This record gives sequence, structure tokens and C-alpha cells, in this order.
Amino acid sequence: MKLRTLRDLPAEALQGKRVLVRVDFNVPLEGGKVRDDTRIRATLPTLQYLLDKGAIPVLMSHLGRPKGKVVPELSLRPVAEHLSRLLNRPVTFLPSLEEAPARLADARPGDLFLLENTRFHPGETRNDPEFSRQLAALGEVYVNDAFGTAHRAHASTYGVAQWIPVRAAGLLMEREVRYLTQVRDHPERPFTVVLGGAKVADKIGVLENLLPKADRCLIGGGMAYTFLKARGVNIGKSLLDEASLEAVQRFLADFGDRIFLPEDHLVAEELREGVPVEIVEGDIPEGKMGLDIGPKTVARFLELLEGNRTVFWNGPMGVFEVPGFENGTLEIARKLRDITRKGTQTITGGGDTVRALHAAGVRDDEITHVSTGGGATLEFLAGKALPGIQVLLED
Repeated sequence: MKLRTLRDLPAEALQGKRVLVRVDFNVPLEGGKVRDDTRIRATLPTLQYLLDKGAIPVLMSHLGRPKGKVVPELSLRPVAEHLSRLLNRPVTFLPSLEEAPARLADARPGDLFLLENTRFHPGETRNDPEFSRQLAALGEVYVNDAFGTAHRAHASTYGVAQWIPVRAAGLLMEREVRYLTQVRDHPERPFTVVLGGAKVADKIGVLENLLPKADRCLIGGGMAYTFLKARGVNIGKSLLDEASLEAVQRFLADFGDRIFLPEDHLVAEELREGVPVEIVEGDIPEGKMGLDIGPKTVARFLELLEGNRTVFWNGPMGVFEVPGFENGTLEIARKLRDITRKGTQTITGGGDTVRALHAAGVRDDEITHVSTGGGATLEFLAGKALPGIQVLLED
């Protein structure tokens, strides 16, 4: 089945219509200001498309985990103000769902609205039919542009679509599905997968789905130590995902020639800035933990990234947030920028990966595609059906 996109809707389906748009404005706030607007900027093409078509966009998003209660610190009001500056036009903030219908009654084409945090309502995460119906009453067309929440069957991502027959994927959702489908189903080869982060458990589905298609898989971060343990390497007190050891042993047995693990490590007795650090090869001494890939591994990984047609990266190579353990991650980020310039198609996903790119001075437009999804990206690549996408498919 085909994804129905915004471009598939005729002009008359949008002109003068209230378009209920699920966006992902779950962004970090600091002092009542947006600290990182990557996710907001990612949906601007969809909003501009709707405005150009004479629609009346009514945006909805969650922010944080207020658990069905009003938490003032998680209000979307600062996001409305930030969006207004980005678009250079007024954004009307709707602080209450109850008063929204009256505020929308006199809306005209070109007006733009943002609802308060959907998770202030307990019905959101429960996919409550009545709450879904209340949301649906605000729009005549439904557009989902929030790929990062597409794996959740919530009222604003799934339930609302049952009440609005005219629905489509936004331009960001369309782009996400296109690039991630290519990675998952038919990547151009040579194809290299780079995986990091803390736990193997989060990546098992991705490994199962991508290892048969990949020419090589480079593994760093905390998850590398579970792989090394399975190979009989002493990992000291490095992170170990013991529950995933059996799966890791299976991966090594079936695809061991494609899996590349760290040869050397930056190790320390504890994780903190300024702690004494040493570089070790092979076994990690007892009482010490691996916190970043070592220089020999960095050089090897950078070499293996050359000459690929497709590279997918998810997860840092070390604890890059702590000064002293960022080198491996930042080197990978900069290498992806370099190979993108040479024609490699580079796709990255996950919040930590995006932060790593920015920490390395790499702009989003210097990578082929920077996915806005975390769990959604991993579930999609694992081959799972995402509820927020399923409701956008043509019959």
C-alpha cells in the first residue's frame, strides 16, 4: 500500500480548510526559550506548503511527559513564540481545547494556530475515542508530520485519523519514510551501518533486519562491550547488556565477518570530567570501563566509511557529552559530512546522534537525511508497522 502524502491532495482539499497538523515540537526548553529548534525547522516546509495553498493550519504536539496533568514548565507557548519568529508571521496559541472551536470559528486562510500540549490531557496517551473526537472537530483535513511519534498509537497520532477521512503525510513524514525505506529495503551498496549508544536491546531489531543487507557494521559505544564480552574479551566494569548476550552471539555466528568492533579504548575508573584516562588495546583492566573508542579504532572506522554508496548511523561511539570522551563520536560525525560531499548517501537517526552532529559542527543540510525519530526510526528499520503511518496509507 502507498503512503498518501500532502502532494496527493488536490488544491481544493486545502484551500480555506482547517488542516489539523500533528507536528513534533517536543523540543528542549531553557528559561522559557527553545534551546534547540531542529525539530521545529524540520516541519517548516509542510507549514509553508499549507499556507501557500490557502489552508488554515491548526498544529498540535506533545512536549515532555506531563502524564495527563497541566505542567506549566511544559507549555508549548514558548514554542508558538519561536515558530512565529521563524515564519515571520503571527502564531495564535490556543491554551485550552475547550475554547479552541470558538477561536477557530472566524479563522481565515493564512491564519496559523498551535494547541497547548496534547499530553496535558490523560486521553492522549490512552488513545481515548472521546478526546480523539474533540481533536478531530478542530479540522477538516488531517496531516501527520510527526515521524518521531509515529510509533505511538496516541489520540493525536492515530485516534484522530479515525474521525477525519481526508488525511495525508506531511512533507517531513514523506521524506522520512522515503529515505528510511531505502535503507531498510534496498540500500545502494556498498552499505555500511554504524551503531552505538548504550544498550544492544534497543538495536536488536535493526541488527536483525540490516545485517543481512549490510556489507559491514561498525559498532561502538556502550553496546560494543556486550559484543566484545561475547567474543571472550575482558571488558572490566564496562557497560554490559547481559540479557542480550544470546542475541549477540547469534549475530557474531551468522555475520561475524561483517561486524567490526573497537580494537582499542579510552578507559577510566569512573565517568567524570577530568578523570585520569588511558588507552588500552584488547582486554580492559579490572576496575576500569571503556568510555570511548581509541585512536586506532577511530582510524579504522574512518577508513571503512570511505567508498560506500550508503551509510546509516545511529548512536554515539562513546560518552560524548563528557569532555574527554567525545573524540570518536565527533570524528565519525565529521567523516559523514566528508563522504556526503563525495556522493555517499548518509542517513542518521536518534536524538543523541543529532546532538553529536551539532557538537561536531556538522549542519543538518551537510548530511543526506537527518531523521527526527528516535524510537520510531529504530522500529521502522526493524520492519515494524508504525500506527501513525498505517492510518496514512491508501486503501
